[in-house]
Amino acid sequence: MIRLLVVDDEWLVRAALRTIFAAYDDIEVVGEAEDGDQAVREARIHQPDVVLMDIRMPRADGLAAAAALARSLDPPKVVVLTTFELDEYVETALRHGAVGFLLKDATADQMAAAVRSAVAGDAMLSPRVTRRLLHRFAEPSSPHRRDALRRIDVLTDREREILTAVGEGLSNGDIGKRLHLSEATVKSHVSRVLAKLQLTNRVQAAILAHHAGLVR
Repeated sequence: MIRLLVVDDEWLVRAALRTIFAAYDDIEVVGEAEDGDQAVREARIHQPDVVLMDIRMPRADGLAAAAALARSLDPPKVVVLTTFELDEYVETALRHGAVGFLLKDATADQMAAAVRSAVAGDAMLSPRVTRRLLHRFAEPSSPHRRDALRRIDVLTDREREILTAVGEGLSNGDIGKRLHLSEATVKSHVSRVLAKLQLTNRVQAAILAHHAGLVR
């Protein structure tokens, strides 16, 4: 059972999220908070696997809370849920360790998938956010292309296939279906690719894949 903490300053949103996740047998909402300070306190009490976090809240916002949670001994995974898709929020949230970024118009299944992906060690971004992020950071240029091609030269053909799929935003499950591999095998490949390329997350890998021309 995935333990989930819901953080939003509007009680109606928190109530709606509780109702949404009650429909999934593998996710349990163990607590809620209305601001970033309370989120950190509730996380210490309930020890959630995932924190679904709003950004704009009074007192301490979601970005400050994500940074504080990242410094804890056994930090939960943070998935940011917001109505805002401004690039600086995405960048800051990812820098503070968030592994997912969803807009509040996401479907219930997309929210559940983001929570599951976080626990599985995958980063999940809203498709709209992903396009904006890659457009901003993966603009083609000769220096970027040369450096990216040099860096991926250490990869095997299979690892390049994995990097390409990550660059397309595919989950481990989807990559497994495409390449006829088990999800566990894909996860091992992804970890090896990140280690070889000295990257810390899938978003960085996706940007590098775009720079290298593996994904258009």
